[in-house]
Amino acid sequence: MGERLILMGVIGKAHGVRGLVRVNAFTEDPEALGDYPLSDSKGRRFTLEWQHDNVARLIELTPAGPRPITDRNEAQRLTNTELFAPRAALPAPDAEEYYLADLIGLAAQTESGASLGTVSAVHDYGAGSSLELSPGARLIPFTKAAVPVVDLAGGRVVVIPPAEVVVEGEAP
Repeated sequence: MGERLILMGVIGKAHGVRGLVRVNAFTEDPEALGDYPLSDSKGRRFTLEWQHDNVARLIELTPAGPRPITDRNEAQRLTNTELFAPRAALPAPDAEEYYLADLIGLAAQTESGASLGTVSAVHDYGAGSSLELSPGARLIPFTKAAVPVVDLAGGRVVVIPPAEVVVEGEAP
């Protein structure tokens, strides 16, 4: 199995006529995106040089050497290209902080150890993150009250479902 890749940003629209692009970075500091080894879903490798605000020059790293994107048409073809970095390239999170991608695949259990399924996705629509548990596609708010234990090494989270969430086998 290959190294796990984490979505770090998305190339947006072309900016100007010289191959510059807008980039939506998903890093805490957008300029830090240029510090990571980036690749797209096809395996093409890129680096970027920030020009101003969220505008960057993309450089494709080819076997023949670095190749800057200097043409608007080529930049337009890269619109909506997702940029990934290897998980190992990211710094370790602080205590009580997690990369949301690290939560996917963890077993979800009640305090008594009963299985609630697996964390299949993490959603954030602006009001805070939610864990999606499968099977059943139940959404659990990712708060300390609802998810008091995150044990990455043990591959599990302990979930105390809010009253609004129906758990199979329990009385309503």
